[in-house]
Amino acid sequence: MPSHPFSQVNVFSNNPLGGNPLAVIHDADDLSEDQMLTLARWTNLSETTFLMRPTHPEADYSVRIFTPGGELPFAGHPTLGSCHAWVSAGGVPINPDRFVQQCGVGLVSIRRHEGRLEFAAPPLIRSGPVDDITLGQIAGALGLSVSDIVHHQWVDNGPGWCAVMLDSAEKVLSIKPNWVALSPFNLGVVGPYHAGCETAVEVRAFVGSEGCEDPVTGSLNASLAQWLIAAGVLRS
Repeated sequence: MPSHPFSQVNVFSNNPLGGNPLAVIHDADDLSEDQMLTLARWTNLSETTFLMRPTHPEADYSVRIFTPGGELPFAGHPTLGSCHAWVSAGGVPINPDRFVQQCGVGLVSIRRHEGRLEFAAPPLIRSGPVDDITLGQIAGALGLSVSDIVHHQWVDNGPGWCAVMLDSAEKVLSIKPNWVALSPFNLGVVGPYHAGCETAVEVRAFVGSEGCEDPVTGSLNASLAQWLIAAGVLRS
Protein backbone atom coordinates (compact mmCIF):
# COMPACT_ATOMS: atom_id res chain seq x y z
CA MET A 1 0.00 0.00 0.00
CA PRO A 2 1.43 3.44 -0.90
CA SER A 3 2.02 5.98 1.85
CA HIS A 4 -0.38 8.89 2.39
CA PRO A 5 -0.37 11.96 4.63
CA PHE A 6 -2.33 11.26 7.82
CA SER A 7 -3.99 13.57 10.34
CA GLN A 8 -5.70 12.81 13.62
CA VAL A 9 -8.12 15.56 14.57
CA ASN A 10 -9.87 16.40 17.84
CA VAL A 11 -13.42 17.58 17.04
CA PHE A 12 -16.00 19.39 19.21
CA SER A 13 -13.57 20.39 21.98
CA ASN A 14 -10.65 22.71 22.73
CA ASN A 15 -9.43 20.13 25.25
CA PRO A 16 -6.89 17.93 23.43
CA LEU A 17 -8.43 14.80 24.96
CA GLY A 18 -12.01 15.98 25.28
CA GLY A 19 -13.50 15.74 21.81
CA ASN A 20 -14.32 13.16 19.16
CA PRO A 21 -11.15 11.81 17.53
CA LEU A 22 -11.07 11.47 13.76
CA ALA A 23 -8.47 9.89 11.48
CA VAL A 24 -8.06 11.63 8.11
CA ILE A 25 -6.19 10.09 5.17
CA HIS A 26 -5.17 12.70 2.59
CA ASP A 27 -4.80 12.26 -1.20
CA ALA A 28 -6.71 8.98 -1.05
CA ASP A 29 -7.87 8.80 -4.68
CA ASP A 30 -5.78 5.70 -5.36
CA LEU A 31 -7.18 3.66 -2.46
CA SER A 32 -9.79 0.98 -3.05
CA GLU A 33 -12.92 0.65 -0.94
CA ASP A 34 -11.48 -2.49 0.68
CA GLN A 35 -8.29 -0.63 1.57
CA MET A 36 -10.30 2.21 3.09
CA LEU A 37 -12.31 -0.19 5.22
CA THR A 38 -9.16 -2.01 6.32
CA LEU A 39 -7.59 1.30 7.37
CA ALA A 40 -10.75 2.28 9.24
CA ARG A 41 -10.62 -0.98 11.15
CA TRP A 42 -6.93 -0.47 11.88
CA THR A 43 -7.38 3.04 13.31
CA ASN A 44 -10.23 1.62 15.43
CA LEU A 45 -11.82 5.05 15.78
CA SER A 46 -15.53 5.68 15.37
CA GLU A 47 -14.82 7.18 11.94
CA THR A 48 -11.94 7.49 9.50
CA THR A 49 -12.23 9.74 6.45
CA PHE A 50 -10.51 9.78 3.08
CA LEU A 51 -9.95 13.08 1.28
CA MET A 52 -10.06 12.98 -2.52
CA ARG A 53 -10.41 15.24 -5.53
CA PRO A 54 -14.04 16.26 -6.12
CA THR A 55 -16.02 15.23 -9.17
CA HIS A 56 -18.70 17.93 -8.73
CA PRO A 57 -17.73 21.34 -10.16
CA GLU A 58 -19.00 23.22 -7.08
CA ALA A 59 -17.16 21.08 -4.54
CA ASP A 60 -13.79 21.95 -3.02
CA TYR A 61 -12.96 18.38 -2.05
CA SER A 62 -14.60 14.97 -1.76
CA VAL A 63 -14.63 12.75 1.31
CA ARG A 64 -15.58 9.16 2.05
CA ILE A 65 -16.46 8.30 5.64
CA PHE A 66 -15.88 4.86 7.13
CA THR A 67 -16.57 3.29 10.50
CA PRO A 68 -14.84 -0.02 11.32
CA GLY A 69 -18.07 -1.65 10.10
CA GLY A 70 -18.61 0.12 6.80
CA GLU A 71 -19.18 3.37 4.94
CA LEU A 72 -21.49 6.24 5.97
CA PRO A 73 -22.90 8.72 3.44
CA PHE A 74 -22.68 11.55 6.01
CA ALA A 75 -21.59 12.15 9.58
CA GLY A 76 -21.13 15.32 11.63
CA HIS A 77 -17.74 15.28 13.32
CA PRO A 78 -16.07 13.66 10.28
CA THR A 79 -17.40 16.54 8.16
CA LEU A 80 -15.93 19.19 10.45
CA GLY A 81 -12.70 17.33 11.09
CA SER A 82 -12.14 16.56 7.40
CA CYS A 83 -12.67 20.19 6.45
CA HIS A 84 -10.19 21.30 9.13
CA ALA A 85 -7.62 18.77 7.90
CA TRP A 86 -8.13 19.80 4.26
CA VAL A 87 -7.63 23.50 5.08
CA SER A 88 -4.65 22.78 7.33
CA ALA A 89 -3.02 20.86 4.46
CA GLY A 90 -3.28 23.96 2.24
CA GLY A 91 -6.71 23.55 0.65
CA VAL A 92 -8.15 26.75 -0.83
CA PRO A 93 -11.94 26.93 -1.42
CA ILE A 94 -13.54 28.06 -4.65
CA ASN A 95 -15.68 30.52 -2.69
CA PRO A 96 -13.78 32.34 0.10
CA ASP A 97 -16.95 32.55 2.23
CA ARG A 98 -17.54 28.81 2.51
CA PHE A 99 -16.21 25.32 1.95
CA VAL A 100 -18.16 22.76 -0.06
CA GLN A 101 -17.75 19.08 0.73
CA GLN A 102 -18.84 16.35 -1.64
CA CYS A 103 -19.88 13.13 0.14
CA GLY A 104 -22.43 10.34 -0.06
CA VAL A 105 -25.45 12.58 0.56
CA GLY A 106 -24.29 15.18 -1.96
CA LEU A 107 -22.87 18.65 -1.28
CA VAL A 108 -22.52 19.96 2.27
CA SER A 109 -21.70 23.62 2.90
CA ILE A 110 -19.38 24.55 5.76
CA ARG A 111 -18.57 28.02 7.04
CA ARG A 112 -16.13 29.49 9.51
CA HIS A 113 -17.94 31.42 12.27
CA GLU A 114 -16.31 32.95 15.34
CA GLY A 115 -13.27 30.75 14.90
CA ARG A 116 -15.24 27.51 14.51
CA LEU A 117 -16.38 25.45 11.55
CA GLU A 118 -20.15 24.92 11.17
CA PHE A 119 -21.91 22.77 8.57
CA ALA A 120 -25.34 23.33 7.07
CA ALA A 121 -27.48 20.29 7.83
CA PRO A 122 -28.08 18.28 4.65
CA PRO A 123 -31.64 17.34 3.65
CA LEU A 124 -33.10 14.29 5.35
CA ILE A 125 -33.20 11.16 3.22
CA ARG A 126 -35.94 9.70 5.42
CA SER A 127 -38.47 11.53 7.57
CA GLY A 128 -42.00 11.08 8.88
CA PRO A 129 -43.40 9.24 11.91
CA VAL A 130 -42.03 5.92 13.08
CA ASP A 131 -44.45 3.02 12.44
CA ASP A 132 -46.27 1.44 15.37
CA ILE A 133 -44.35 -1.85 15.38
CA THR A 134 -40.98 -0.10 15.32
CA LEU A 135 -42.10 2.36 17.98
CA GLY A 136 -43.09 -0.50 20.25
CA GLN A 137 -39.70 -2.15 19.75
CA ILE A 138 -37.90 1.10 20.57
CA ALA A 139 -39.99 1.73 23.68
CA GLY A 140 -39.33 -1.78 24.94
CA ALA A 141 -35.59 -1.46 24.30
CA LEU A 142 -35.53 1.73 26.37
CA GLY A 143 -37.57 0.21 29.21
CA LEU A 144 -40.48 2.53 28.45
CA SER A 145 -44.08 2.21 27.39
CA VAL A 146 -45.22 3.72 24.09
CA SER A 147 -47.26 6.25 26.09
CA ASP A 148 -44.00 7.67 27.49
CA ILE A 149 -43.05 8.83 23.98
CA VAL A 150 -44.61 12.22 23.21
CA HIS A 151 -43.18 12.65 19.67
CA HIS A 152 -41.31 10.40 17.25
CA GLN A 153 -39.77 10.79 13.81
CA TRP A 154 -37.33 9.38 11.31
CA VAL A 155 -34.48 11.91 11.14
CA ASP A 156 -32.13 10.07 8.80
CA ASN A 157 -29.52 12.22 7.07
CA GLY A 158 -27.29 9.25 6.25
CA PRO A 159 -26.51 7.16 9.36
CA GLY A 160 -30.10 5.88 9.68
CA TRP A 161 -31.23 7.94 12.68
CA CYS A 162 -34.70 7.79 14.14
CA ALA A 163 -35.68 9.77 17.23
CA VAL A 164 -38.15 9.83 20.09
CA MET A 165 -39.01 12.67 22.43
CA LEU A 166 -39.85 12.15 26.10
CA ASP A 167 -41.57 14.62 28.40
CA SER A 168 -38.47 15.64 30.38
CA ALA A 169 -34.70 15.75 30.28
CA GLU A 170 -34.64 13.85 33.56
CA LYS A 171 -36.44 10.91 31.97
CA VAL A 172 -33.94 10.92 29.11
CA LEU A 173 -31.03 10.80 31.56
CA SER A 174 -32.59 7.90 33.47
CA ILE A 175 -32.69 5.52 30.48
CA LYS A 176 -30.73 2.27 30.69
CA PRO A 177 -31.13 0.66 27.26
CA ASN A 178 -31.37 -3.02 26.47
CA TRP A 179 -28.62 -3.15 23.85
CA VAL A 180 -29.68 -6.46 22.35
CA ALA A 181 -33.20 -5.14 21.72
CA LEU A 182 -31.83 -1.80 20.49
CA SER A 183 -29.37 -3.36 18.02
CA PRO A 184 -31.44 -2.69 14.84
CA PHE A 185 -31.64 1.06 15.54
CA ASN A 186 -29.55 4.20 15.53
CA LEU A 187 -31.67 6.17 17.95
CA GLY A 188 -31.77 9.69 19.29
CA VAL A 189 -33.68 10.35 22.51
CA VAL A 190 -34.51 13.94 23.42
CA GLY A 191 -36.37 15.59 26.30
CA PRO A 192 -36.93 19.23 27.37
CA TYR A 193 -35.52 20.94 30.43
CA HIS A 194 -37.85 23.03 32.56
CA ALA A 195 -38.65 26.63 31.63
CA GLY A 196 -35.93 29.07 32.53
CA CYS A 197 -33.13 26.53 32.24
CA GLU A 198 -30.14 27.64 30.17
CA THR A 199 -30.27 24.39 28.17
CA ALA A 200 -33.35 23.65 26.05
CA VAL A 201 -33.13 19.88 25.68
CA GLU A 202 -31.12 16.83 26.70
CA VAL A 203 -30.04 14.54 23.85
CA ARG A 204 -28.67 11.01 24.00
CA ALA A 205 -27.48 9.06 20.98
CA PHE A 206 -27.68 5.26 21.03
CA VAL A 207 -25.87 3.41 18.24
CA GLY A 208 -27.63 0.09 18.44
CA SER A 209 -25.52 -1.69 15.86
CA GLU A 210 -22.39 -0.89 17.88
CA GLY A 211 -23.99 -1.43 21.29
CA CYS A 212 -22.78 1.92 22.59
CA GLU A 213 -23.79 5.48 23.39
CA ASP A 214 -22.11 8.29 21.47
CA PRO A 215 -21.49 11.29 23.76
CA VAL A 216 -21.93 13.81 20.94
CA THR A 217 -23.10 13.19 17.39
CA GLY A 218 -23.16 16.00 14.85
CA SER A 219 -25.39 14.26 12.32
CA LEU A 220 -28.05 13.47 14.94
CA ASN A 221 -28.00 16.93 16.51
CA ALA A 222 -28.36 18.50 13.08
CA SER A 223 -31.33 16.33 12.10
CA LEU A 224 -33.00 16.73 15.50
CA ALA A 225 -32.81 20.50 15.10
CA GLN A 226 -34.38 20.26 11.63
CA TRP A 227 -37.24 18.16 13.00
CA LEU A 228 -37.93 19.99 16.26
CA ILE A 229 -37.70 23.50 14.82
CA ALA A 230 -39.95 22.61 11.88
CA ALA A 231 -42.45 21.03 14.31
CA GLY A 232 -42.46 24.14 16.51
CA VAL A 233 -41.04 22.28 19.51
CA LEU A 234 -37.87 24.39 19.51
CA ARG A 235 -37.16 27.91 18.32
CA SER A 236 -34.22 28.63 16.03
